[in-house]
Amino acid sequence: MSAHLSDTHDTQTPSPRDLKALIEAERRGIPFVHWRDGTREQRILMLDPDHDQVRIGRREQSDIPLTWDPEVSRTHAVLEPVGEEWTLIDDGLSRNGSFVNGDRVVGRRRLHNGDRLWVGNTRLTFREAPDGQTGQSTARAHEGPSSVPLSETKRKVLLALCRPLLTAASETPATNGQIASEVYLSVDAVKAHLRQLFDSFGLAGLPQNEKRTRLASIAISAGIVTTRDV
Repeated sequence: MSAHLSDTHDTQTPSPRDLKALIEAERRGIPFVHWRDGTREQRILMLDPDHDQVRIGRREQSDIPLTWDPEVSRTHAVLEPVGEEWTLIDDGLSRNGSFVNGDRVVGRRRLHNGDRLWVGNTRLTFREAPDGQTGQSTARAHEGPSSVPLSETKRKVLLALCRPLLTAASETPATNGQIASEVYLSVDAVKAHLRQLFDSFGLAGLPQNEKRTRLASIAISAGIVTTRDV
C-alpha cells in the first residue's frame, strides 16, 4: 500500500456542523460519499439511484471534482450502481490507481458501509443508508477506526456517548452520568470504559476536554454508530 494511503491526510475532527450534515445525509435513506476538499471543508454527495455513473477526477466537470489533488487523473474512476449496490470502477484510466480499504481496485469493487476510498491523496468515505447496513465489508484496512474491536458493553457506551448528537438533542456528547443511566453502569465503570475507548482509537494523548468530542466524531463519521442505532 502506498505511503499516501494513510489517515494522516484526514485527521481533522468533524465540527458539530459537519456531524450534523452527516447525520442529515444519513436520514435521507440513500447511500452517499463524503470527503474534504482542498480547503479541508467537508463535502457530501448523495448517490441518487437515478445516477447512471458518478465520475471522479481532476476535471472541474467531474461529479466529484478533486481539482486540488495532483495525484488524481483528469478522469480517474467511476462510481456506478449495480442493482441496489454501488461499485467503484477503475479500468486503468487513472495513473496512480484507486484503492478501497488499502487494496488496489482492478476493474470493479463492490462497496460496503464505511469503506474508505483513496483516489490520489484524497480519501472518500462511502456510507450506505441505515436500512442497508447488513452487508459490512470483510476487507477493512487494519488501521481504520472501523476495525477497532468493541465488546457489547463498549459499543453501548459509545452509542450512549453519541446519542445526543444522533438525535439532534445536543451539539455535545453525553455526560458520564447520562451514559451511566442509559447503560446501567456506575459512573466509575463508564469512565473506565471511556479510557479504554480513548486508548483503542488513539486519543489518549489529547487534552481531556477534547477526547469525548473527538471519539464521538470518529464514531459517527466512520459509521460505527448511526441513526439506525438510536
